[in-house]
Amino acid sequence: MTHLLLVDDDLEVLALLQKFLAQHGYSVDIATDGASLWTAIERRKPNLIILDVMLPGDSGLVLCQRLRAEHNVAVIMLTAMGELSDRVVGLELGADDYLTKPFDARELLARVRAVLRRTAQLQGAVGDTPRPALEFAGWRLDVTRRELRSPERVMIPLSAGEFELLLVFAEHPQRILTRQQLLDMARGETHDAFDRSVDVQVSRLRRKLEADLSSAPIIRTIRNVGYLFTPSVIKK
Repeated sequence: MTHLLLVDDDLEVLALLQKFLAQHGYSVDIATDGASLWTAIERRKPNLIILDVMLPGDSGLVLCQRLRAEHNVAVIMLTAMGELSDRVVGLELGADDYLTKPFDARELLARVRAVLRRTAQLQGAVGDTPRPALEFAGWRLDVTRRELRSPERVMIPLSAGEFELLLVFAEHPQRILTRQQLLDMARGETHDAFDRSVDVQVSRLRRKLEADLSSAPIIRTIRNVGYLFTPSVIKK
């Protein structure tokens, strides 16, 4: 059974969401702050953490940063309505998705399912047909294992959102893609109108792919249109 961890200091919200998600087949633990979050992870590592930004003690943003550094687990951030900066920072820190409060539980369920689909089988399921790796500018994106390796063959960690966005770029090289197209292809129907998320994810990918500023850009911004993945791609 897929295991979720809900982190929020509103006990009523926790109880309602725990019951709702359990009714849809998930095993659900709850935590109210950073200390109880780490205790819950030690007891049983979740497949996905739903993490509120506003928490007593360490904020959800601080906790997300530490989670990214120490654990390979998907994270959905919950942010207050209108707190654009929290959503941007959350994505910068590696959150896989975000949802603004107040929200419908069914929307949360849809996002949980979408993120789990993107993060499931990180090493490729046994018996699955392996997908060809994609090579570009010396980099290698192993689609089956969901791994990115540098020209020096160093593995570069990617969040689920970063992987899906890079995969869209690599599958559509040398073609201008609008933000809406990138959102549709990377996230399906779970995104909202906040297309700043694409800019944040692109910025994160650039820092990982374009550390050598003397090299030609791999992802080029097309002003007022979108982005262009510049290198040619070889399937192997």
